[in-house]
Amino acid sequence: MKPSLVLKMGQQLTMTPQLQQAIRLLQLSTLDLQQEIQEALDSNPMLEREEDGDDFDSSDPMAEAAERPGDTVTEKSSSQESTYEEPSHSSDSLDDSDGDWGERIPSELPVDTAWEDIYQTSASSLPSNDDDEWDFTSRTSSGISLQSHLLWQLNLAPMSDTDRLIATTLIDCINEQGYLEETLQEIVDSFDPELEIELDEVEVVLRRIQQFEPAGIGARDLRECLLLQLRQLPDRTPWLSEAKRLVSDYLDILGSRDYSLLMRRMKIKEDDLRQVIELIQSLNPRPGSQIEASEPEYVVPDVIVRKHNDRWLVELNQEAMPRLRVNAQYAGFVKRADSSADNTFMRNQLQEARWFIKSLLSRNETLMKVATQIVEHQRAFLEHGDEAMKPLVLHDIAEAVGMHESTISRVTTQKYMHTPRGIYELKYFFSSHVSTAEGGECSSTAIRAIIKKLVAAENQKKPLSDSKIAGLLEAQGIQVARRTVAKYRESLGIAPSSERKRLL
Repeated sequence: MKPSLVLKMGQQLTMTPQLQQAIRLLQLSTLDLQQEIQEALDSNPMLEREEDGDDFDSSDPMAEAAERPGDTVTEKSSSQESTYEEPSHSSDSLDDSDGDWGERIPSELPVDTAWEDIYQTSASSLPSNDDDEWDFTSRTSSGISLQSHLLWQLNLAPMSDTDRLIATTLIDCINEQGYLEETLQEIVDSFDPELEIELDEVEVVLRRIQQFEPAGIGARDLRECLLLQLRQLPDRTPWLSEAKRLVSDYLDILGSRDYSLLMRRMKIKEDDLRQVIELIQSLNPRPGSQIEASEPEYVVPDVIVRKHNDRWLVELNQEAMPRLRVNAQYAGFVKRADSSADNTFMRNQLQEARWFIKSLLSRNETLMKVATQIVEHQRAFLEHGDEAMKPLVLHDIAEAVGMHESTISRVTTQKYMHTPRGIYELKYFFSSHVSTAEGGECSSTAIRAIIKKLVAAENQKKPLSDSKIAGLLEAQGIQVARRTVAKYRESLGIAPSSERKRLL
């Protein structure tokens, strides 16, 4: 074949920078979007944030151009916008007050409260010592790691330099759950032989660390962790000695839930054993989890849904949607006929500012369309709860709003809806379906809610098995296999029936 030129006609979708920017903004969460907006404000002088109460001179033609549709993202209609008027000060009043200004200032300014009041107010926010519900660790340890918390206590403990070195090494070997990961012999072998550190020294220092908070820290297994917590309880605690004996000698039998064998071995009655087990269950098997190193993650809802006059209303969260506009003063400096470098830069910045504002408008419009369709489809959920959730897939919403499924997927990712029942991610409202005996459909979310309700109402002496739950669902007209019930149960974090058995 010899080369030749061929002319063809065809259609091709080109990803312009504007389209790429709109798609990128569409998939950002509210917090990420606010950061993106701040970066745009810092890099583009043509963009500015519109604050409440801003009032521009209507005679400025650039101000009018900046406020025309497509260049402004507003969170209120024009009739709801408030105006702010700066209080006027005449120059005469200022001049009259300059003469005796220093004389009218008293030597000691009055205050509306006393130091004793401030101290009492701040101190009253702390609970008393006999407040059982007060948990100092959980309220003061946000953002600190477990190792930092233990090292802080170590610095307060009187200890020799060698013991402090051993203690620091032991703390480094404690995992996030609060358990010592390395054996004591391995820790001894990790030290320099010239230090001549013996196994007994490491064990003594470990006992010191095991007295730190939270209780049970530095244990080598579950049995030791529970015993450490029991030893820190007051001696007058009911059933304390029986709990120590059970954890020390019969913890494996308790794990298998063979309560009849436990009663024979410990020679106690069923009611007494139940109270001993309740005391053990009050302990924390993962003491290190009380200290959270990660910072709290905040969820800002993008959409607010509320009921008004028997109608469900959908609106954007105005607090989370910043209002941007083109800076009228800078936009007025742009000259059409000027091709200088400065003017070209300002023209490009003006165009980018308008593109960014239009992308934000497009994002808000798309989010409103999708949220409105979700509320329309899941109205029964808003009225009655999870058990009334209807099956819904991305294709249903995409077809209703006339968009591609990939666009719906971007809109529903990391976007949240505030409803009277709580805050939910938009993806929560999508679920597969299961056929019913009457030929209808039931969503997987509704089935999970029914399973959760059945387990909550079961007899804890004889918990429901997966097969029994499947039979109860079939009696309600929902055909679900036992394997599917097990999958839904595991997704809910519900243990198998053998592990849910309780001694009543």
